[in-house]
Amino acid sequence: MSASGHDSPSSAAVRGAGSGRSATWPQVALGARVRRLVLLVLAVSAVYVGVWALLAPASFFRSFPGGGQAWARTDGPYNEHLVRDVGALYLALLAVTCAGLLRPETDRARVAGVAWLLFGVPHLAYHAVHLTMTHAAATTSVAQLTALAGTVVLAALLCLPARPAR
Repeated sequence: MSASGHDSPSSAAVRGAGSGRSATWPQVALGARVRRLVLLVLAVSAVYVGVWALLAPASFFRSFPGGGQAWARTDGPYNEHLVRDVGALYLALLAVTCAGLLRPETDRARVAGVAWLLFGVPHLAYHAVHLTMTHAAATTSVAQLTALAGTVVLAALLCLPARPAR
């Protein structure tokens, strides 16, 4: 606590219920370069998925993510409306991500992280619950979960406080 009786913004104190003790958690902050890199990776992902799904939904459904893989078509019949909506969702995430890229030191980057988390966590959970565990599909399932978990980790990084400029 500071002299004014308020918690210092440079530390996060956790007080045990009735214990009279407090522990200080280390302050973790994300530097501007790392924040920009994370935003850029998410933006590239959003462009790749969003443009493809919106402009060529049948191709997206048959071939996503590319490289001989076909993740979308293993999860039900083709639905043009749904695939185009996925494309539009990714382009909306792109817009929020680009706003964060323009001013990564502001809360815009954190808002982008929250938006990606709101989408990414349920998306990852769905795929984790609906794994295809045949021997032939095991590599594909691992690749899907790794890509989806990577997106969630990147989004969570954006929710960390920005490191003050030196």
